[in-house]
Amino acid sequence: MIESPVSKPAAADPVELAMLEVDALIRQRLASRVALIDQISGYIVNAGGKRIRPRLVLLFAEAFGCHGPERLELAAIVEFIHTATLLHDDVVDESALRRGRATANATFGNAASVLVGDFLYSRAFQMMVSIDRMRVLEVLADATNVIAEGEVLQLMNMHDPDLTVEDYLRVIRYKTAKLFEASARLGAVLGGADAATEESCADYGRCLGTAFQLVDDLLDYEGDTTALGKNVGDDLREGKPTLPLLLAMERAAPIEREFIRRAIEEGEQQRLPEILAVVRRTGALEATRAAAQQEADKARTRALALPPSRAREALIDLCVRSVHRSS
Repeated sequence: MIESPVSKPAAADPVELAMLEVDALIRQRLASRVALIDQISGYIVNAGGKRIRPRLVLLFAEAFGCHGPERLELAAIVEFIHTATLLHDDVVDESALRRGRATANATFGNAASVLVGDFLYSRAFQMMVSIDRMRVLEVLADATNVIAEGEVLQLMNMHDPDLTVEDYLRVIRYKTAKLFEASARLGAVLGGADAATEESCADYGRCLGTAFQLVDDLLDYEGDTTALGKNVGDDLREGKPTLPLLLAMERAAPIEREFIRRAIEEGEQQRLPEILAVVRRTGALEATRAAAQQEADKARTRALALPPSRAREALIDLCVRSVHRSS
């Protein structure tokens, strides 16, 4: 079994205490009699992470007065699904660095990473069945399917400098925001929220997830490797036309537009310093952050509709932190 020392938070915040229980549950559920699964799972768990998706499950459950053990199980489930997507993503993208460490595929190989990702998906579905609630199964089955569609859409869009902003946002909403949406919705489902309230909570998650990914994309051109935990310029190397690049091309001089197009098409980083200069000079980073802020503001409006509570305040704070961060 994967073990890690656990210390209680200084303040007796029920969600923070629940997060400790979720971390312990994750380690328990990841344990396998197959040594390589146990080894790679331990590597992933020890890499840490923001755990935003499981936190959303707990915060929305808390906001509706749900304190049962199923909320811990669901929080672990969404983290398993998220981690499985990361394992598969890193193989597809040929990534070498994540969370400041070598990726699992760089350490253990592509085949092992893909298969352990499959293990995490299947373990997540075992756990879903144990909860024995059809609505929970519907939400998570739909989410995993949409995420897979988003992965394929992103693959289709690679090296395409003519990608529209609308199509780019569609990938974000499928690939990233969908699991945020599902996490928020699940907390509302556990709390017995009515259909309209459940949809409002889901909208919070969708907007927060979109804001989060927009900031991730701008940090690929604004951040530094140490803070990000991944290599700056990875999106360009992978041929991903994200919003900062799309906006820079719209605003750049013709000659600059042309070398950005070539860089996207060829996934080359040789002119990365020049491209960074164009992205910054054209205000593409500021425009991307403004777009993220708009999404975060929408999420905040949904959170304000909840009854006053410590959970509601934490959800509002997440809207601020999702935009104003450096990693």
